[in-house]
Amino acid sequence: MPEQVEQALVERIDKERIDLPVLPQVAGRVMALASDPSADAARLSALIHQDQALAAHVLRIANSPAYMPRTPIASLQHAVAMLGVNQLSEIAVTISLKSGAVKIPGYEADIRQLWRHALASGAYAKEIARMRRYNVEGAYLCGLLHAVGKPVVLKTVTTIAADMHIPLDPGAITSFLDGYHARVGSLIAAEWALPPQVAMAIAYYWVYEQAPSHRQEAMMTYLADRLATYLLVHDSFDDSTLRDHTVFSELNLYPNDIDTLLSQKEKILNLVDTMAQ
Repeated sequence: MPEQVEQALVERIDKERIDLPVLPQVAGRVMALASDPSADAARLSALIHQDQALAAHVLRIANSPAYMPRTPIASLQHAVAMLGVNQLSEIAVTISLKSGAVKIPGYEADIRQLWRHALASGAYAKEIARMRRYNVEGAYLCGLLHAVGKPVVLKTVTTIAADMHIPLDPGAITSFLDGYHARVGSLIAAEWALPPQVAMAIAYYWVYEQAPSHRQEAMMTYLADRLATYLLVHDSFDDSTLRDHTVFSELNLYPNDIDTLLSQKEKILNLVDTMAQ
């Protein structure tokens, strides 16, 4: 029964006996470099150069329609000059995290869907932060990683269910993901030593009013998650349901701001498609 699977899941979370993904080395180093005010473009491009596959991916994305370079970008140095350190570090972290993503045989489509949602949330979080004159890079990481616990919950419950010979229907799996990803995400945030605002967004974005600190980031992440669902899940909710949520007024966003966010649909889909390849 699903209750037995849930009981086993809770026990593993409580005892911290969950297999957590390892933070890809490059992602950790790029994050540290991006938050270092003295970091320069040369150090970033040297770091990306150490991983040939990553360097090739970064150049592919920098040359994609999502970033619309005026002339073809031929080198990492050129990419830094065109996109800037922040934009380049964002691409490098994203690609590096994708390479270290949780793999679950038989659930590839689900993992891909979760990844696309993470990318869309990161992109929307950036746009919301830009409107509110907040730290854009920090907001992107909050959006990208807010549901980082979901693939781990998916892997854990499917493993438990298989061991117990208990079939799980999609509804039960969704319920486990929604109910437990924040707790598992918090374990990952601690393991990866993520910045405090990212850890707080992971733990509290869905109940942002309860966040003990970094409430603005949690609130922006909640809205980014909602916009990503609206963008990617057909018929998730209609336009008026999206617009009527109090989070817009709590963030001091007005109807014209909402129009601006919604008008970026094509741009964000373009970015998601490019990054998800």
